Amino acid sequence: MNRYGILGERYCLPDQYFDYHRTIEEIMAAFKNLLAFDYGAESGRAIIGTFDGNMITLDVVHRFPNRPVKALGNFHWDALDLYREMLEGIRIAASQASHIDGIGVDTWGVDFALLAKDGTLLGNPRHYRDQHTENILELAFQKMPKEVLYQHTGIQFMRFNSLFQLLALQRDHSSILESAKHLLFMPDLFNYFLTGIKVNEYSDASTSQMIDPNKRAYSSEVLKAFGIAPELLGTLVQPGTVLGPLRQQILQETGINAAPVIAPATHDTASAVAAVPAGKSPWAYISSGTWSLMGIETLKPQVTEKALAFNFTNEGGVKGTTRVLKNIMGLWLVQECRRSWIRSGKEYGYEELTRLAAEATPFESLIYPDDDSFIVPLDMPKAIAAFCNKTGQKSPTSPGAFVRCALESLAVRYRWVMERLEDLSGEKIETIHVVGGGCQNALLCQFTADACNRTVIAGPSEATAVGNVLMQAMGLGLLGSLEEAREVVKRSFPMQTFTPKNPDRWQEPYARMLKFMA
Repeated sequence: MNRYGILGERYCLPDQYFDYHRTIEEIMAAFKNLLAFDYGAESGRAIIGTFDGNMITLDVVHRFPNRPVKALGNFHWDALDLYREMLEGIRIAASQASHIDGIGVDTWGVDFALLAKDGTLLGNPRHYRDQHTENILELAFQKMPKEVLYQHTGIQFMRFNSLFQLLALQRDHSSILESAKHLLFMPDLFNYFLTGIKVNEYSDASTSQMIDPNKRAYSSEVLKAFGIAPELLGTLVQPGTVLGPLRQQILQETGINAAPVIAPATHDTASAVAAVPAGKSPWAYISSGTWSLMGIETLKPQVTEKALAFNFTNEGGVKGTTRVLKNIMGLWLVQECRRSWIRSGKEYGYEELTRLAAEATPFESLIYPDDDSFIVPLDMPKAIAAFCNKTGQKSPTSPGAFVRCALESLAVRYRWVMERLEDLSGEKIETIHVVGGGCQNALLCQFTADACNRTVIAGPSEATAVGNVLMQAMGLGLLGSLEEAREVVKRSFPMQTFTPKNPDRWQEPYARMLKFMA
């Protein structure tokens, strides 16, 4: 039997299936093929997650680039191209699997699409790095004071949050906004394309700065203060909600069976955190990719003066949990350096850059990763060099030195965030779980263990897709609890442990970072 329920040689049955009292049909029925679409800022994937009731296996059946477009001074996501790739992924999955039992979509947060009264898409959605939200916070705090806005939403202040994007469109008298009758966040848009159903999934909507984390509903006070019509926003649904069947046209175009579309935790970080293989002792997570999202999982949001002072965010998790976290610039720093070098005719692979970084001189220069100069730099190496010059440090002069600077700076920043999380929770964090693509960077994981003086457990690298599949399984009643789901992760994927080797060496770099933040 292969991994998709067809007789063959690709899949070895676990021992529990060798039961002479079970028919082949009963054994095949135990295998569920759940198709996860995972969209990131750089690329997307269609992944079949096969769940046998005990373990999950993943098979990436389609990869595609995410190609945002700059036009007329604005930066947009190409939503229709991404949907075209989704249909291609469905076609491929349908051709490789005997059946698909569910489809789930996750994407990045904050960005949204606007629809006309008849459901027509009104233009391509703005990219969160679009410059139209520069200096928008000053105008926002005229609408509602910063402290009051935080009390109502508990969300970290970043200029590209959905609320501030809407405010920028209002300020610019956007004809698209004036014509809009429905707002769908990015994963909601794709679910609408698949099913025709317009809803807002909670974990993604919670990144918007329009949700009250205590009431788990849109804040009427915030909507009123910012002049946002409540009817613009859709009904909120929780992760694991079965939305409905695929539209008939999609069945005809792709050859897929009539699979239900299930809203997992549609915000990619929420899905990734659902797949953290955590135990009972206090732990933190870093969802490591283009962004680093570092936080803890709680049952109640942390909407306090201290959380506001630290500028921490409270985003919706699964099964009634809240993700108290900090957004950190992440591997964007390395990705943009690499892009700059490619433009100059020097192409380095990520493994080569990591090797060069390991060979570079330690702690020669550091940056503050969340400095505004690194959000949309024209040239990342020049931006890093400028920061070093401004702070009286030696500027990196080689690719290895630039990458080491970025990785060491991230690890030191993680320590600052960890200490604030401990302050907020009142508990000492014992373990840091690093999940997502960045967990494959062993150098960064070791730097994190050393800088934070904590054990780091790396894996799974495909945490977002795993969490997507797990929440689909919960929606179908195949799993009953988050604890049960995390046990599946532990059985299914290898982990790597990093222990601190020389944490004392990181004291001076940490003190240096604190000066940058002062």
